Amino acid sequence: MPMGIEPTAATGQTAPAALQRRTALALLAGLGGLSTWALQPHAAQAAAARTRPNNATHTNSATLAAAWEAQGSFHIGLLSAAGLQLRVQAVLEVPSRPHGVVALPDGSVLAVARRPGDWMVRWHPGRHTAPLWRWQTAEAAFPDRTFNGHVLAGPDGQTLYTTETDVETGDSLVGVRDARTLEKVAEWPTHGMDAHELIWDRLSASSKTGAPTLIVANGGVPTAPETGRAKRDMHRMDSSLVRLDGTTGELLGQWRLDDPRLSLRHLAWNPAGTVLGIALQAEHDDPALRHAAPVHARFDGQALHAEPQVGNAAQTGASALAEALVPPVQAPANLQGYGGSIVATPEGWAVSCPKAGCAVLFNAQGLRTGQIALAEVCALASDGARLWAGGLGQSLLHQRVPGAPVNTQALTHPGTLHQARLDNHWGLVRAV
Repeated sequence: MPMGIEPTAATGQTAPAALQRRTALALLAGLGGLSTWALQPHAAQAAAARTRPNNATHTNSATLAAAWEAQGSFHIGLLSAAGLQLRVQAVLEVPSRPHGVVALPDGSVLAVARRPGDWMVRWHPGRHTAPLWRWQTAEAAFPDRTFNGHVLAGPDGQTLYTTETDVETGDSLVGVRDARTLEKVAEWPTHGMDAHELIWDRLSASSKTGAPTLIVANGGVPTAPETGRAKRDMHRMDSSLVRLDGTTGELLGQWRLDDPRLSLRHLAWNPAGTVLGIALQAEHDDPALRHAAPVHARFDGQALHAEPQVGNAAQTGASALAEALVPPVQAPANLQGYGGSIVATPEGWAVSCPKAGCAVLFNAQGLRTGQIALAEVCALASDGARLWAGGLGQSLLHQRVPGAPVNTQALTHPGTLHQARLDNHWGLVRAV
């Protein structure tokens, strides 16, 4: 059964019976404007800011591309954060749990199935055109592949890039896809396993081709091929960050942290585009080591750095760790070694820690400067001064305006979101 939406929402489209391994109609609109969007580290935030007139007052409303589960069904769609509420604006039912959700400047939304995934979709909310589906089983030239949950738009506006796994070998790949049809036209090795998020490099171009370069996080966790998620042979874990030529896929560099049990997962550039923030997930056998492990690392183009979790800005003479805590959740003693999502903030980054029930703020040096408590928080979005965080039963809007007190407001989840569980990631479509 399709999931209902709010009476004022745009009509959602439900996955038809043809979802059983069939693709739908070709998409009609092009990808104009993607070049700037794809290469700017915070193109979504910049675009959102441009929707406000000069000197306009924030209304603290936003439109978010999101994924969620409700009553046993999985959905992607647009959520409206306004008036201290988070509501469904448009919805599409999908066949299994989604992971990465990307909003494109033409108004379409890309989503990829959670690993080991077998589908991806491009959908235009509010249009009377069928979503464009692509199934891994349709890729006859590239058999036995699964999606790893993330997709990235190319700077040429014609290409998409997905992280994938070869089921037979366990090796990870970047799938190069036609943006209009979603068909795979090539694939490149990531020189690791369990590849997760990928992002355009802001620090380097290929010295051979002059092309933009890709940064890919190899999570490095070995899994059983029959499930794609059951971990095994953890002594073989090998997480790394790789730089690839964006035209040929040639390996241009590879970096690892000193601790081999820290898995590099999600990526976000700092506001200046000079340092890459990375959300980590610890895989230590010892629970004490795992729970005390860092959740944030940085890449400066030459090396990876991860500060101990106990480090915070107060130890370096900066402002003490003090942020709004929303009852009844209290500040955790540690972060459980699990970073769920990461976005840029004016001073550095925010990393969600759903197992610890908080989002943690880091400065440019990777030191903790604050935290915001929220049960099962994972999805994050930011336009700079404002941070939206999605949790269990409610979401938060967190504002840090120079010269004004920190302000954190709770957003309720009425209607069809009341019993829903938000998934890991948000994409900021618009903020006013």
